[in-house]
Amino acid sequence: MDDMQQIRETLMNVIGEEGCGASCEQADIFHDDEGWKMQLESFMGPWKLGETVDEAKSTIRELASMGFGLS
Repeated sequence: MDDMQQIRETLMNVIGEEGCGASCEQADIFHDDEGWKMQLESFMGPWKLGETVDEAKSTIRELASMGFGLS
C-alpha cells in the first residue's frame, strides 16, 4: 500500500462513508515541499496534514475528534 492510499484509508476509517461520503473518496491527497496536504471538495484550500504519513494520519484523527468539518 502506498503512502497516499494509507492516508486515504485512514480518512475513510476515521470519518466513514456516512460522515464524509464522496468528499473523502474524491479527496485530493498530495505531497509537496511543505508535506502532506488534503483538498476536499467544497473547501477553499488544502489542509496541511504533516510532514510524514504518520503525522498526516494523526492530523486526520485530531480534526475528526474536534468535528472540524469532517464528521
